[in-house]
Amino acid sequence: MNKTYSAELPFITHLIELRNRLLHIVLCIAFLALPLSMYANDIYALMAKPLMAHLPQNSTMIATNVTSPFMTPFKLSLVTAVFLSVPFILHQFWGFLAPALYKNERKAIFPLLIASTILFYCGVAFAYFVVAPLVLGFFTAAAPTGVAVMTDIEAYLDFVLTLFFAFGVCFEVPIFTIVAVWSDFTTVESLTEKRPYVIVGAFVIGMFLTPPDVLSQTLLAVPMWLLFEVGLLFARLKMRAVKSSEVIAPAKVKKRRLKPKK
Repeated sequence: MNKTYSAELPFITHLIELRNRLLHIVLCIAFLALPLSMYANDIYALMAKPLMAHLPQNSTMIATNVTSPFMTPFKLSLVTAVFLSVPFILHQFWGFLAPALYKNERKAIFPLLIASTILFYCGVAFAYFVVAPLVLGFFTAAAPTGVAVMTDIEAYLDFVLTLFFAFGVCFEVPIFTIVAVWSDFTTVESLTEKRPYVIVGAFVIGMFLTPPDVLSQTLLAVPMWLLFEVGLLFARLKMRAVKSSEVIAPAKVKKRRLKPKK
Protein backbone atom coordinates (compact mmCIF):
# COMPACT_ATOMS: atom_id res chain seq x y z
CA MET A 1 0.00 0.00 0.00
CA ASN A 2 2.80 2.39 0.88
CA LYS A 3 4.57 1.52 -2.37
CA THR A 4 1.47 2.34 -4.42
CA TYR A 5 0.99 5.59 -2.56
CA SER A 6 4.61 6.62 -3.09
CA ALA A 7 4.34 5.82 -6.81
CA GLU A 8 1.27 8.04 -7.16
CA LEU A 9 2.67 10.87 -5.06
CA PRO A 10 4.56 12.71 -7.85
CA PHE A 11 1.47 12.81 -10.07
CA ILE A 12 -0.66 14.06 -7.16
CA THR A 13 1.98 16.67 -6.42
CA HIS A 14 1.79 17.95 -10.01
CA LEU A 15 -2.01 18.12 -9.79
CA ILE A 16 -1.79 20.09 -6.55
CA GLU A 17 0.70 22.50 -8.11
CA LEU A 18 -1.50 22.90 -11.19
CA ARG A 19 -4.51 23.56 -8.96
CA ASN A 20 -2.60 26.17 -6.97
CA ARG A 21 -1.41 27.96 -10.10
CA LEU A 22 -4.92 27.98 -11.59
CA LEU A 23 -6.20 29.35 -8.30
CA HIS A 24 -3.60 32.11 -8.44
CA ILE A 25 -4.75 32.98 -11.97
CA VAL A 26 -8.39 33.13 -10.89
CA LEU A 27 -7.49 35.31 -7.89
CA CYS A 28 -5.45 37.64 -10.10
CA ILE A 29 -8.35 38.05 -12.54
CA ALA A 30 -10.79 38.63 -9.68
CA PHE A 31 -8.40 41.12 -8.07
CA LEU A 32 -8.32 43.15 -11.29
CA ALA A 33 -11.99 42.67 -12.17
CA LEU A 34 -13.33 44.08 -8.90
CA PRO A 35 -11.89 47.60 -9.26
CA LEU A 36 -12.47 47.56 -13.02
CA SER A 37 -16.17 46.79 -12.46
CA MET A 38 -16.56 50.19 -10.76
CA TYR A 39 -15.49 51.82 -14.04
CA ALA A 40 -17.34 49.36 -16.28
CA ASN A 41 -19.41 52.04 -18.02
CA ASP A 42 -16.34 54.19 -18.69
CA ILE A 43 -14.48 51.20 -20.11
CA TYR A 44 -17.41 50.41 -22.37
CA ALA A 45 -17.57 54.04 -23.54
CA LEU A 46 -13.88 53.77 -24.48
CA MET A 47 -14.57 50.49 -26.27
CA ALA A 48 -17.48 52.04 -28.19
CA LYS A 49 -15.44 54.96 -29.56
CA PRO A 50 -14.58 53.26 -32.90
CA LEU A 51 -18.29 52.81 -33.58
CA MET A 52 -19.53 56.13 -32.18
CA ALA A 53 -17.05 58.00 -34.38
CA HIS A 54 -18.88 56.71 -37.49
CA LEU A 55 -22.47 57.05 -36.30
CA PRO A 56 -24.53 60.13 -37.23
CA GLN A 57 -24.54 63.00 -34.75
CA ASN A 58 -26.77 62.46 -31.69
CA SER A 59 -27.03 58.74 -32.48
CA THR A 60 -26.84 56.26 -29.63
CA MET A 61 -26.48 52.54 -29.11
CA ILE A 62 -29.40 50.48 -27.80
CA ALA A 63 -29.94 47.64 -25.32
CA THR A 64 -32.50 45.07 -26.42
CA ASN A 65 -32.25 42.84 -23.35
CA VAL A 66 -33.39 43.86 -19.89
CA THR A 67 -30.08 42.91 -18.23
CA SER A 68 -27.80 44.25 -20.98
CA PRO A 69 -27.21 47.73 -19.46
CA PHE A 70 -25.66 46.08 -16.39
CA MET A 71 -24.30 42.74 -17.61
CA THR A 72 -22.58 43.95 -20.79
CA PRO A 73 -20.24 46.49 -19.13
CA PHE A 74 -19.61 43.99 -16.31
CA LYS A 75 -18.69 41.33 -18.87
CA LEU A 76 -16.32 43.79 -20.53
CA SER A 77 -14.61 44.56 -17.21
CA LEU A 78 -14.11 40.83 -16.62
CA VAL A 79 -12.63 40.31 -20.10
CA THR A 80 -10.41 43.36 -19.60
CA ALA A 81 -9.13 41.80 -16.38
CA VAL A 82 -8.29 38.62 -18.30
CA PHE A 83 -6.43 40.60 -20.97
CA LEU A 84 -4.46 42.51 -18.33
CA SER A 85 -3.64 39.22 -16.57
CA VAL A 86 -1.98 37.71 -19.64
CA PRO A 87 1.61 38.32 -18.34
CA PHE A 88 0.75 36.69 -15.00
CA ILE A 89 -1.03 33.79 -16.74
CA LEU A 90 2.01 33.15 -18.93
CA HIS A 91 4.26 33.42 -15.87
CA GLN A 92 2.24 30.74 -14.08
CA PHE A 93 2.30 28.56 -17.17
CA TRP A 94 6.07 29.00 -17.40
CA GLY A 95 6.52 28.22 -13.70
CA PHE A 96 4.58 24.97 -14.06
CA LEU A 97 6.61 23.78 -17.07
CA ALA A 98 10.04 25.01 -16.01
CA PRO A 99 11.01 22.02 -13.78
CA ALA A 100 10.50 19.63 -16.73
CA LEU A 101 12.80 21.58 -19.08
CA TYR A 102 16.55 21.56 -19.57
CA LYS A 103 18.59 24.61 -18.63
CA ASN A 104 19.15 25.72 -22.24
CA GLU A 105 15.41 25.30 -22.95
CA ARG A 106 14.55 27.52 -19.99
CA LYS A 107 16.82 30.25 -21.34
CA ALA A 108 15.17 30.05 -24.77
CA ILE A 109 11.54 29.81 -23.70
CA PHE A 110 11.47 32.70 -21.25
CA PRO A 111 12.26 35.35 -23.92
CA LEU A 112 9.65 33.71 -26.16
CA LEU A 113 7.04 34.11 -23.45
CA ILE A 114 7.92 37.78 -23.07
CA ALA A 115 7.71 38.24 -26.83
CA SER A 116 4.37 36.40 -26.98
CA THR A 117 2.92 38.77 -24.38
CA ILE A 118 4.05 41.82 -26.34
CA LEU A 119 2.74 40.38 -29.61
CA PHE A 120 -0.64 39.61 -28.04
CA TYR A 121 -1.05 43.20 -26.88
CA CYS A 122 0.16 44.47 -30.25
CA GLY A 123 -2.52 42.38 -31.94
CA VAL A 124 -5.23 43.78 -29.67
CA ALA A 125 -3.99 47.34 -30.23
CA PHE A 126 -3.90 46.80 -34.01
CA ALA A 127 -7.49 45.54 -33.90
CA TYR A 128 -8.67 48.52 -31.85
CA PHE A 129 -6.85 51.36 -33.58
CA VAL A 130 -6.73 50.11 -37.19
CA VAL A 131 -9.12 47.25 -37.95
CA ALA A 132 -12.18 48.22 -35.91
CA PRO A 133 -12.42 51.81 -37.28
CA LEU A 134 -12.04 50.60 -40.88
CA VAL A 135 -14.53 47.74 -40.55
CA LEU A 136 -17.11 49.73 -38.59
CA GLY A 137 -16.78 52.69 -40.95
CA PHE A 138 -17.42 50.37 -43.88
CA PHE A 139 -20.49 48.81 -42.27
CA THR A 140 -22.08 52.09 -41.20
CA ALA A 141 -21.46 53.67 -44.62
CA ALA A 142 -23.02 50.66 -46.35
CA ALA A 143 -26.38 51.12 -44.59
CA PRO A 144 -29.22 51.73 -47.09
CA THR A 145 -30.85 55.14 -47.31
CA GLY A 146 -33.48 55.62 -44.61
CA VAL A 147 -31.99 52.95 -42.32
CA ALA A 148 -30.79 54.21 -38.93
CA VAL A 149 -27.79 52.31 -37.60
CA MET A 150 -28.61 51.51 -33.95
CA THR A 151 -26.29 48.78 -32.72
CA ASP A 152 -27.11 46.68 -29.67
CA ILE A 153 -24.46 47.05 -26.97
CA GLU A 154 -24.20 43.30 -26.36
CA ALA A 155 -23.85 42.47 -30.06
CA TYR A 156 -21.22 45.18 -30.46
CA LEU A 157 -19.20 43.85 -27.51
CA ASP A 158 -19.22 40.33 -28.94
CA PHE A 159 -18.10 41.75 -32.29
CA VAL A 160 -15.10 43.70 -30.96
CA LEU A 161 -14.05 40.96 -28.53
CA THR A 162 -13.97 38.51 -31.43
CA LEU A 163 -11.70 40.91 -33.31
CA PHE A 164 -9.44 41.46 -30.31
CA PHE A 165 -9.09 37.77 -29.53
CA ALA A 166 -8.52 36.83 -33.18
CA PHE A 167 -5.81 39.43 -33.75
CA GLY A 168 -4.21 38.84 -30.34
CA VAL A 169 -3.83 35.11 -31.02
CA CYS A 170 -2.86 35.43 -34.68
CA PHE A 171 -0.09 37.89 -33.84
CA GLU A 172 1.56 34.93 -32.07
CA VAL A 173 2.42 33.42 -35.48
CA PRO A 174 6.17 34.27 -35.20
CA ILE A 175 6.31 32.48 -31.84
CA PHE A 176 4.56 29.41 -33.25
CA THR A 177 6.94 29.38 -36.22
CA ILE A 178 10.09 29.69 -34.10
CA VAL A 179 8.95 27.02 -31.62
CA ALA A 180 8.00 24.62 -34.42
CA VAL A 181 11.46 24.90 -35.98
CA TRP A 182 13.31 24.95 -32.66
CA SER A 183 11.54 21.76 -31.47
CA ASP A 184 12.41 19.95 -34.75
CA PHE A 185 8.72 19.62 -35.60
CA THR A 186 9.55 21.10 -38.98
CA THR A 187 12.40 22.88 -40.76
CA VAL A 188 12.93 26.32 -42.24
CA GLU A 189 13.30 24.81 -45.71
CA SER A 190 10.02 22.92 -45.37
CA LEU A 191 8.15 26.03 -44.24
CA THR A 192 9.66 28.03 -47.11
CA GLU A 193 8.43 25.49 -49.63
CA LYS A 194 4.95 25.54 -48.06
CA ARG A 195 4.66 29.34 -48.17
CA PRO A 196 1.76 29.32 -50.73
CA TYR A 197 -0.22 26.96 -48.48
CA VAL A 198 0.51 29.17 -45.48
CA ILE A 199 -0.86 32.22 -47.31
CA VAL A 200 -4.05 30.36 -48.27
CA GLY A 201 -4.32 29.05 -44.70
CA ALA A 202 -4.03 32.60 -43.35
CA PHE A 203 -7.04 33.69 -45.41
CA VAL A 204 -8.98 30.60 -44.32
CA ILE A 205 -8.22 31.33 -40.66
CA GLY A 206 -9.20 34.95 -41.21
CA MET A 207 -12.52 33.76 -42.64
CA PHE A 208 -13.33 31.74 -39.51
CA LEU A 209 -11.98 34.08 -36.82
CA THR A 210 -13.27 37.42 -38.08
CA PRO A 211 -16.76 38.71 -38.82
CA PRO A 212 -18.12 37.73 -42.25
CA ASP A 213 -16.67 40.51 -44.36
CA VAL A 214 -13.77 40.56 -46.79
CA LEU A 215 -12.14 43.66 -45.27
CA SER A 216 -11.57 42.26 -41.78
CA GLN A 217 -10.52 38.89 -43.21
CA THR A 218 -7.88 40.58 -45.35
CA LEU A 219 -6.72 42.78 -42.48
CA LEU A 220 -6.11 39.64 -40.44
CA ALA A 221 -4.70 37.39 -43.17
CA VAL A 222 -2.09 39.83 -44.51
CA PRO A 223 -0.49 40.57 -41.09
CA MET A 224 -0.51 36.82 -40.36
CA TRP A 225 1.45 36.17 -43.54
CA LEU A 226 3.91 38.99 -42.78
CA LEU A 227 4.35 37.76 -39.21
CA PHE A 228 4.98 34.27 -40.55
CA GLU A 229 7.79 35.70 -42.66
CA VAL A 230 9.20 37.44 -39.57
CA GLY A 231 9.07 34.19 -37.59
CA LEU A 232 10.72 32.37 -40.48
CA LEU A 233 13.52 34.93 -40.55
CA PHE A 234 14.22 34.63 -36.82
CA ALA A 235 14.00 30.83 -36.99
CA ARG A 236 16.58 30.83 -39.80
CA LEU A 237 18.91 33.07 -37.76
CA LYS A 238 18.42 30.87 -34.69
CA MET A 239 19.28 27.68 -36.58
CA ARG A 240 22.38 29.31 -38.09
CA ALA A 241 23.52 30.28 -34.58
CA VAL A 242 22.95 26.72 -33.34
CA LYS A 243 24.91 25.22 -36.25
CA SER A 244 27.75 27.68 -35.72
CA SER A 245 27.98 26.76 -32.04
CA GLU A 246 28.00 23.06 -32.93
CA VAL A 247 30.90 23.63 -35.34
CA ILE A 248 32.90 25.78 -32.91
CA ALA A 249 32.47 23.45 -29.92
CA PRO A 250 34.23 20.39 -31.48
CA ALA A 251 37.04 22.65 -32.68
CA LYS A 252 37.65 23.82 -29.12
CA VAL A 253 37.65 20.25 -27.85
CA LYS A 254 40.19 19.25 -30.52
CA LYS A 255 42.52 22.10 -29.58
CA ARG A 256 42.38 21.07 -25.94
CA ARG A 257 43.33 17.51 -26.86
CA LEU A 258 46.29 18.69 -28.93
CA LYS A 259 47.60 20.87 -26.13
CA PRO A 260 50.85 19.34 -24.82
CA LYS A 261 51.04 18.22 -21.24
CA LYS A 262 53.33 20.09 -18.92
